[in-house]
Amino acid sequence: MKKFFFCAALLVAGIIDISAQAPNGGISNEMLARIRQSYTGSAEQKAVKNALASNSIATLAMNSENLAMIDTHFSHRVKTKGITNQKSSGRCWLFTGLNVLRAKMIAKHNLPAFEFAQNYNSFYDLLEKSNLFLQAIIDTRDLDLSDRKVDWLLRNPISQGGQFTGVSNLIMKYGVVPKSVMPETYQSENAKEMITILKLKLREYALELRTLKSEQVADRKVGMLSEIYRILVECLGVPPTQFEWTRYDKSGNVVSTKTYTPKSFYEEYIGEDLEANYVMIMNDPAREYGKVYEIEYDRHVYDGENWLYINLPIERIKEMAIASIKDNTAMYFSCDVGKFLNRTKGTLDLANMDYASLFRTSFPMDKKQRIMTYASGSTHAMTLIAVDIDASGKTKKWMVENSWGIKSGYKGNLIMTDQWFDEYMYRLVVEKKYVPADILKMLEQKPILLPAWDPMFAPEE
Repeated sequence: MKKFFFCAALLVAGIIDISAQAPNGGISNEMLARIRQSYTGSAEQKAVKNALASNSIATLAMNSENLAMIDTHFSHRVKTKGITNQKSSGRCWLFTGLNVLRAKMIAKHNLPAFEFAQNYNSFYDLLEKSNLFLQAIIDTRDLDLSDRKVDWLLRNPISQGGQFTGVSNLIMKYGVVPKSVMPETYQSENAKEMITILKLKLREYALELRTLKSEQVADRKVGMLSEIYRILVECLGVPPTQFEWTRYDKSGNVVSTKTYTPKSFYEEYIGEDLEANYVMIMNDPAREYGKVYEIEYDRHVYDGENWLYINLPIERIKEMAIASIKDNTAMYFSCDVGKFLNRTKGTLDLANMDYASLFRTSFPMDKKQRIMTYASGSTHAMTLIAVDIDASGKTKKWMVENSWGIKSGYKGNLIMTDQWFDEYMYRLVVEKKYVPADILKMLEQKPILLPAWDPMFAPEE
């Protein structure tokens, strides 16, 4: 009898639910009345409502049981000097790549604190991206404006964001220079308006290129790039083709004064093949592990390399990261930096915020589900420099050198728990000598081509 009554009650409830639905799937008056019942004006709800009216959600969700600072001791740490600051620009990928090389150069040549000119490589990055866009427009001239590929190109003509293939292709093509040779400008550090102007010009050029005859486009593209070059010079300065630089040792003594080109400077002080010596590793549980993936049009240089990576379980990635750190070699690392970030302490910890208690609900999605629903993805690149491993061999925490200035985070760094690393770390670029043979062999696969608009591959800024 009880079973019959229970089923009948469910049937009646179902009928009420159906009747509350508007015929066209909208919110009916009956449905709105039921929805409004979720807020009763209880003391608890009023207290939360009052607090939210004048405080940020992150502040109110701060977990008071996790206010103590994470232990800052690390069992293994790469030797680095200095903290960089990308200011209001989307160049984390470039700062990170140059910071990896900076640590190598300082250690190899016994230098004091040193910094490469990010502005120099950024100049050529924006010029090359302009050419990439214009040539892609030429390549797709026969497609309709509404075609998905053309639509994506017009929506994304240029940005300051990027990823590691931009670092490798740009440096191998244009070299590097010290920061003193091409310092930052207001526009390089506050790039939003400059990028808006470049986007406007490139979209204008795109429409023009689609109307020209085939024999006209190559010459006209040169004219367009010449105007882009002039705008870049006026915003960022003239990139040097030759310069004089004095090298000092860490005690401040002069070692040498020489004249360099950007490429000869790179060869003397770094000298490695960035395009052949590094492997990008990804942890994306939404896709099959052990496979190689390539992203179409996701490159910085038209005649350069598309973004290519091996997708691996997180534990395999940790093995390589630990091997590199133990050998005093920093790595390009990217993650979803905004999740559970305590900016004051400089920590990334799942226990930093308690959103569930604040809103009296749950957030049960795992990493795969967050990726599939656009709830998480890589947003920021930093330099992985430290790991803490306890006596039993268990990994406890990690540290990255950031590019938000020395006053940001923990002395310019961010410390992340191993649990946070599992959930929000996405990419790592590792030297091949730290990559096991079975993983290197995966590079022999034919890559699976993914579209440029895949949500996992927005530029890191």
